[in-house]
Amino acid sequence: MTSPLITQPRRVVVKLGTGVLTSGIGLLDTARIAAIARELADLRAQGVEVIVVSSGAVGLGMGALQLARRPKELSKKQACAAIGQSLLMQTWQSAFAPSGITVAQVLLTHEDLRTRGRYLGVQECIRQLVTYGTIPIINENDTVSAAEIKFGDNDTLSALVASLLEASHLVILSTAPGLIDMKGTGKVVPVVDKITPEIEAMAGGTTSETAVGGMVSKITAAKLATRAGCGVFIASGAEPRVLARLFSNSGVGTFFVPAGLPLEARKRWLAYFQRPSGTVLVNTRAVPVLRDQGRSLLAVGVTGVQGRFEAGDIVNIAGPDDQVFARGKTTFASDEVKALAGLKGDEVKALHPARKRHEIVHRNDLVLL
Repeated sequence: MTSPLITQPRRVVVKLGTGVLTSGIGLLDTARIAAIARELADLRAQGVEVIVVSSGAVGLGMGALQLARRPKELSKKQACAAIGQSLLMQTWQSAFAPSGITVAQVLLTHEDLRTRGRYLGVQECIRQLVTYGTIPIINENDTVSAAEIKFGDNDTLSALVASLLEASHLVILSTAPGLIDMKGTGKVVPVVDKITPEIEAMAGGTTSETAVGGMVSKITAAKLATRAGCGVFIASGAEPRVLARLFSNSGVGTFFVPAGLPLEARKRWLAYFQRPSGTVLVNTRAVPVLRDQGRSLLAVGVTGVQGRFEAGDIVNIAGPDDQVFARGKTTFASDEVKALAGLKGDEVKALHPARKRHEIVHRNDLVLL
């Protein structure tokens, strides 16, 4: 793999899948973990800030409980995670001990990043851990996570962490050597300039008893991270000196080129860390006004709403074709938006004279997707 776009890393998030860390259900591959830890320590010695997103807790818990299959019941998965998480952290600390590096456990749910205050708190905590010289080991808090607060998989979590910390690179290490063109050459695609429907069609799921997501979730994560200005690698964790080779343009894997300019921090939070409460539907005239002119969404451009939401909630914005193209914080509740749909500015002000803002979504609280 060779690309002039692969630059010297500044801050790197490295995500490791369960298949990389284990040699079977509940069986840690300590030799591989030690080798990866040495590589991460080498990056640290070069002045690179390193953050790890590590899977494996549920799989290790399954091994300790002698379970052959990943439980379907939430409480059983939570129990596996509770047992396996401490084993995972012990393993990482042992692997980094020869390099004199202390690790720090950070467990997150989606709710920790959805609320702006908690989002900023997590961001500052991880930055402080890096300043102290530790390597944060981040994982989803599967012991308490339920459907409504789950990230879904650690690929998505790693992309959100990369965006949260404004990382220059995200490296997703798994059992796959990269994105393989199964319907064409049968070889690893070395560089992806843009994630198109054709690229997404190359992805597949996973049949592993301990893993979640497969290549589909990795492509989704790459799409999210590259839009935040982060270069993304997908490569095999079994590859010798994989990190050094990736950053020297000689590694085997797939590099996803960052897309355009990074979003401003608040708009990244609006775009990627929210679960919208509903959707505001707009007419054909409003779409280019928002998308091309960077203006606020006014009531005159609204045609209706989907779902129920309150003033201050995050909502999707969709055009006449029902395709979501923007997201933002609404000034009005869903019933109010429905009543205001199609009205001009003076009419809205007359109905709500006490409101400081009369836009449905102000441009400062709106981001294009």
